[in-house]
Parts: sequence; C-alpha cells; structure tokens
Amino acid sequence: MRFGRIMHGLYVFLFLFLGAVPAVAWEGTVTRVLDGDSLRVRQGGQLVTLRLYGVDSPEYGQPSWGEAKDAVSGLVQGKMVTVQPMDTDQYGRIVALVGIRGVLVNGELVRRGLAWVYPHYCKMQPLCRELEGWEETARREGLGLWRERRPTPPWVWKHSRH
Repeated sequence: MRFGRIMHGLYVFLFLFLGAVPAVAWEGTVTRVLDGDSLRVRQGGQLVTLRLYGVDSPEYGQPSWGEAKDAVSGLVQGKMVTVQPMDTDQYGRIVALVGIRGVLVNGELVRRGLAWVYPHYCKMQPLCRELEGWEETARREGLGLWRERRPTPPWVWKHSRH
C-alpha cells in the first residue's frame, strides 16, 4: 500500500466529511519495537511511544507474537519513519499510521497475517475497508497467525486472562 496515497485520502476524508484536519505528520527514528503494534520513536530529543492505528497484533504469550514483533523490527528498527498521529490512547500513547519508504506498516502487518484489523478502533474509511480486505486474503491464504484454525484476537485473549 502506498503511504502517500492513503495519507492523501485520509486528509480529503477528514477535511470533507469531518471538517477536521489531523495532527501534522512528522518523522523520527525507531529506537525500539515493543511488540507487533507498539514502538518507540525518537522525535528530536524526545522519545515517543506509538500504537499502530486500526490494528491489533498478538499479545505476549499468544501464538505469532514473536513473529509479529520480528516483522515490525525488520521493517522499522533503527530507521526513519513517517508518523501520522490519529489519536491518543488511554495510556497516553500516540495512535498513528506509520510509514517507511512508501509502505504503511499498519497495513503491511495485516497483509502478512500478523495483525487483525481492530474493528472497535478502525473507523477511517476507505483505509479500514482496505485493511479488512487484506486480512481476508491473509486468512484465506493461511498467512501468519491465520495458520491456526481459529486464532484468538488479542482483545478477546486479554479479557479471558483477567
């Protein structure tokens, strides 16, 4: 997925339909990948913790957790990324679209079958519909976490452990 095309589409959507303009995109260097959907980025002299918008990857202890983390590390660890903030979560993390060399990291995880589209939080259309299409393809092809017959989404897995 071309990050620029998606970003343009998001700006048009936000401006025309919501009357809002998202926070300005910025660049930073990934200093640490925490798991498949969270990372730390150095922006100037500040470390910022990010959560990938619209997706949820396996939690620590779930099948494919390490594979998802390794995939994100391979894509972004130590590299300059573009961050498009979309929201802030309950833990104070910036929820963002993250791109590197024209690839939307959020989408790449879903395409590889290493994250679910997070239906409760993925609201930006047409982006979320495209992610859902990639998830269906990954599921059909048995990629990543979809090698399991019925993988448990992280939001269900977390609640079953408490």
